[in-house]
Order: sequence, then structure tokens, then C-alpha cells
Amino acid sequence: MQERSERTRRRLIDAAAELFTRSGYASATLGQIAAAAGVTKGALYFHFPSKDALADAVALHGSALLGEFLDERRATGDGPVQRLIDLTHWLTLVRRDDPVARAAFRLADDGVDGPAGTGGLRRAWLAEARRLLDEADAAGELSGDARGDGAEALLAALLYGIAPPGTDRTAGAGVRPEDGGALWQLLLPVLVGSGRTGRYRTVPPRPRAEAVRAA
Repeated sequence: MQERSERTRRRLIDAAAELFTRSGYASATLGQIAAAAGVTKGALYFHFPSKDALADAVALHGSALLGEFLDERRATGDGPVQRLIDLTHWLTLVRRDDPVARAAFRLADDGVDGPAGTGGLRRAWLAEARRLLDEADAAGELSGDARGDGAEALLAALLYGIAPPGTDRTAGAGVRPEDGGALWQLLLPVLVGSGRTGRYRTVPPRPRAEAVRAA
């Protein structure tokens, strides 16, 4: 019984994500979400008392994915610039491959802040990227041109180039995962100086389990 209930809940989240992405939060209705999930409105209300609760579930899914990724990258012992590179790869991949996470970005663009006004997935990603830049600056990894306002400008260009607001209706909008490495080959000389670019991997990191199997 519990397993069936969890499957229904998951279908509702998936259906809500699809409609939030396609139509926007304001236009999606609970009736449409229930119909897309193949359940009654009563079943929907059993799991989610409101559309806000469904939006929170979508936002929490995206936040959980980001948290898991950050924990995994911290465990590698890589420096902040490498983790920033990996963070941008995560963004391109998750927007392409995970419809619920893509919807979490769309919700943020629609002004839906997520649980307890957390600001949504876009703001969480940007906060982590800023933190990594600050850490890289403190560690002496950044070139003089990339410090201060230069770093902020680079960060804004990265985020809005990879995931332009309002483009999360489709998996292919923004920078494609396969283009991320080429993007970093252009940006690294500005960020760390041309003599130090060879220290960094510009291709997406392998999942931890895959790396262990290959060792």
C-alpha cells in the first residue's frame, strides 16, 4: 500500500513538473495535474493540499539533487575552481536530463521561491557558485582580472548563458552539455591566468560510482 502511495505521489510530482515547465506555475491547474497523472483530484489532495505544496515538492527535488552533487564533489578534495567547473556541467546536464529539476528552474523564473522562501534552485546554484569563487580568491587561484567585479560578471555570464531565464520549457535551451568543455577552455585563461589552465579538467566529472568501477 505504501509503495503504491509513493508511486502516485511521484506521478503527481512528475505531472506537475511537466505542466509547470510547459505552461508556467500560474497557468497550471490542479485539475490538469491530476488528469496528467491519471488520478482523481481527491487522490491529489491526499498527497498535496495545494498547488504551492506541489511546487515545493518540485523545488525540493531540485535542491536535493544539487545538495547530493555538492557533497559528492566536496568529497573528491578538488579545489574551488575545479568544483565551479563541475557545478556548471551539473547545471547543463540536470536541465537536459531531469524534467523535475528543469521545472524547479522554471518555478524560480516564475517567482515561486520554494519552501520557506528559499529562493529556488537558480538562487541556490548562484549562491554556491559565488561561494566557490570567494574560496578560489582566498586560495589565490584567481587571476587579477577575475577578482572582484570581474568575477561577478563572469558568474552572471555563466549562469545566464547556461540557463537563460524563461528558457526552461525545453531540454535543449541554453548551453548544451557537450559544449561546456569548450566554454571553459575559453573562460579559464581569464579566470585563473593562461599559464595555469592545464591544472583543471574541463570535461564533466564522472559519477562517483563509475569512477570507482574504473579504478
